[in-house]
Amino acid sequence: MFPRPDQIMQEVMDFNAKLANSFSSLSKVGDVDVGISPKETVYQEDKLALYRYRPLVEKKDIHRTPVLVVYALVNRPYMTDLQSDRSMVKGLLEQGMDVYLIDWGYPDRGDRYLDLEDYIDGYIHNCVEHILKAHKIPSLNILGICQGGTFSLCYSALHPEKVKNLITMVTPVDFHTEDNLLSKWARRLDVDAMVDAMGNIPGDLLNWSFLSMKPFQLTGQKYVGLLDLMDDPKKLKNFMRMEKWIFDSPDQAGEAFREFIKYFFQENRLVHGDLTIAGKPVKLSDVTMPVYNVYATQDHLVPPAASLALEKHVGTKDYSTFDFRGGHIGIYVSGRAQKEIPPAIANWVKERD
Repeated sequence: MFPRPDQIMQEVMDFNAKLANSFSSLSKVGDVDVGISPKETVYQEDKLALYRYRPLVEKKDIHRTPVLVVYALVNRPYMTDLQSDRSMVKGLLEQGMDVYLIDWGYPDRGDRYLDLEDYIDGYIHNCVEHILKAHKIPSLNILGICQGGTFSLCYSALHPEKVKNLITMVTPVDFHTEDNLLSKWARRLDVDAMVDAMGNIPGDLLNWSFLSMKPFQLTGQKYVGLLDLMDDPKKLKNFMRMEKWIFDSPDQAGEAFREFIKYFFQENRLVHGDLTIAGKPVKLSDVTMPVYNVYATQDHLVPPAASLALEKHVGTKDYSTFDFRGGHIGIYVSGRAQKEIPPAIANWVKERD
């Protein structure tokens, strides 16, 4: 049954009233703070900063082996520490883990020729060496997230003696699974023309590409739903934090972008076994340390099959998985993720520490 004209008019009036009130609510939001856990910069190199987070438990309860979080290049790592009740970092600290995190910073034109060797066998390796020296230990734990997980796999294959335990989270391994829409787009990309023309790849360009994978849900529906949050300042500020992260996209160093698209998305070298970094072969069979593979069952950017392929290629017999019932973003910020993932990671590490 169709609504009466007076009902339609009332809905329009109510919508307009919400819209008018929204401007007042937005003006009261204030600064949108992100990255809430106290930390200090312990190492810097070029644009990179290595953070160490302050512990949240007694010294006697802190894990003996620290964990280094390696995030993707394409977004800012404060998604892992967005706010007090949505922070994977805080959850790990509460579990007694000693947490370090790499912040890649914002590449500029001077970084145009940085390549995968610079990131993986340069920056990551130097951060690992700094932590090992500071703690006087031979190896540490690594938690690699998304593209950072792929980098962490490469690093662990090149330097297995430096990595005690490896945790991968929503990490692409097989880039040619049938359900990988992002890969299908990237395989048709003339990446040489892009990099040769633009140098660094604008972060906004990549961001809109990701949003276009779910255009209605990510670019229209959520803003209509925003009006229902306008009367709740806390929910409104939470929404603005997410928006800040989504549109805070660093540019990508041109050569590293070119290599990542070619070697991984287009040629799928990681699972084929013909990837080289710094002139050295990267073989997943050399990943011999324990591996904990955390994936999201509803991930549209890294489908489960792309992550689960890891088991067939790693050289370790100590391989296990954790399936999170959610999506690529929810695995960081949902209430369920806060309850499930940090304890699961911490318990897995404790058993092997």
